[in-house]
Amino acid sequence: MRRVVVLGSTGSIGRAALEVIEKLPDHLRAIGLATRNNVELLAEQARRVRPLAVAVAERGREGTLRQLLHGLDVEVYAGEEGLLTLAGLDEADIVVVATVGISGLRPTLEALRKGKDVALANKETLVAAGHLVMAEARRRGCRILPVDSEHSAIFQCLVGEDPGMVKRLILTASGGPFLRTPLEDLARVTPEEALLHPTWNMGRKVTVDSATLMNKGLEVIEAHWLFGIEAERIQVVIHPQSLVHSMVEFLDGSIKAQIAASDMRIPIQYALTFPKRMATGIKELDWRKVTLTFEEPDPARFPCLSYAYEALEAGGTMPTVLNASNEVAVELFLAGRIGFLDIPRCIRYAMDRHVPVADPDLEMVMAVDRWAREQVLSLASLSPTERG
Repeated sequence: MRRVVVLGSTGSIGRAALEVIEKLPDHLRAIGLATRNNVELLAEQARRVRPLAVAVAERGREGTLRQLLHGLDVEVYAGEEGLLTLAGLDEADIVVVATVGISGLRPTLEALRKGKDVALANKETLVAAGHLVMAEARRRGCRILPVDSEHSAIFQCLVGEDPGMVKRLILTASGGPFLRTPLEDLARVTPEEALLHPTWNMGRKVTVDSATLMNKGLEVIEAHWLFGIEAERIQVVIHPQSLVHSMVEFLDGSIKAQIAASDMRIPIQYALTFPKRMATGIKELDWRKVTLTFEEPDPARFPCLSYAYEALEAGGTMPTVLNASNEVAVELFLAGRIGFLDIPRCIRYAMDRHVPVADPDLEMVMAVDRWAREQVLSLASLSPTERG
């Protein structure tokens, strides 16, 4: 029995993780659940799986949560301290970090410090502070098991292989909803259109990141930290069918690919049950109907991808700036305060104004994160003409 804490249990990944856990009651048990502010769904989940503890990150919502859980024997925590408490629960064996953005960083570090394996669905954690997270995992002898479909695919392709024989990693990207949209029409894209992903059902932030291809840029940086591969050996290709989840090419010319339906329950279950494989109940692929195509990303359409490579090459705190500026820009876009093409403009603005600090500690990472957010908010306060 593997005892699991799910941080972000009310989001798309968290809900899928609970579905996996509930379908394998002889192997997995959810003992901790946390949400940012959706206490209604959290309470419903808690009554269903009976965890030891729950947490709500947004202060002021814990009273409502306690009322919703009246009569249930469960500890209730709140704020960032509550997330840290759940991440470090003595009873936990593995912590699923499925929160959005930089909020996953401190809980990930706390879980590792307490000797827990981490099933990581939060790519921003490694983007902002990969050097800190990987060092902590090595120091504590803990595993970081990737939940992103792309990194799970690479992880699966590398099982049993000599890392020294890897020539390159190939990350696949769907291309999002605007792969064929004329470039001149992108300025008029609405949040509603950006959220219509062609192949995946994901949260709002990562869906917009898919539309800009920033999700793939973040994944390049994440792959660098997870697998110890330098940027020039990590390639991104557009694969609209989203069936080949990523590939590894070896020095002998062989390429291994992980191919499966576009269903996050597969990589989630693999992370939670590793090294075992178990039936998922997911509908098998019909090979008679499968078509696989690949193409190069268009840098004019997807400038965010090149910004990510640039940030990784600069190193230090530059990936933190990339991540934070993107987070705020996406929030502003979804709120209707800036346009779709303003997202890369905001990222470029912050990166151009930052001199990276090498080997930053956690306090420096968080300070630079705040600085980058302020830069984007200041730019967003300007008129469209002033933004350029």
